[in-house]
Amino acid sequence: MPARILVAEDDLKQAELIRRYLEREGHLTVVVHDGRAAIDEARRRSPDLLVLDVMMPKVDGLDVCRVLRADGDVPIIMLTARSTEDDLLLGLDLGADDYLTKPYNPRELVARVRTVLRRTRSKAEGEVYRVGELEIDPIRHEVRLAGRLLDVTPAEFKILACLAASPGRAFSRQQLLEHAFGFDHYVFDRTIDVHVMNLRKKVEPLPGTPAYLKTVYGVGYKLADKVVTSDAS
Repeated sequence: MPARILVAEDDLKQAELIRRYLEREGHLTVVVHDGRAAIDEARRRSPDLLVLDVMMPKVDGLDVCRVLRADGDVPIIMLTARSTEDDLLLGLDLGADDYLTKPYNPRELVARVRTVLRRTRSKAEGEVYRVGELEIDPIRHEVRLAGRLLDVTPAEFKILACLAASPGRAFSRQQLLEHAFGFDHYVFDRTIDVHVMNLRKKVEPLPGTPAYLKTVYGVGYKLADKVVTSDAS
């Protein structure tokens, strides 16, 4: 479905290229060239998605992300020339839904836009998340494996639902902490490791070699977007 997309990119040629690719997909696209304009335009138009360059004049993309996250939950895809892990984690910790490192193929950006829009629309409609034989139902607050209802704690469910909403995306422990526990300063990163260990005992055929809940070393965890069964291996 067409969406209202705001593009914040100070490189005029790059911004025009993004606009053309998105409009070719049928999206209504508005382009701005600095962070202040991005904040003003996002508040005025309430876009369905924001494509946001990190390095921009007046207000940089990280601060734009921080401000708009305080306002609401517009999906954000960040574009960055910074490729270090710290910069990536900072963007994700601020609430970006996805990111692309420059240089990138515009077709990949269009594909990421499509994925993020589908994910957010599915979340709004209460869609059941399915990966392999694992099902997470946010409305019924249920987890099933091969049709069998699993007994998971509320915190385990929140962590799993967070991961399942974006299969294949790595989440830091801090992001998962905030999703499951809010800003409880008495809860530590190690808590996430314990919950993931317990979840693996419940959802993994072989907890020692997880097929669903993957460790992303130096970052945190992700839910596999595809699961290869033993019959297919």
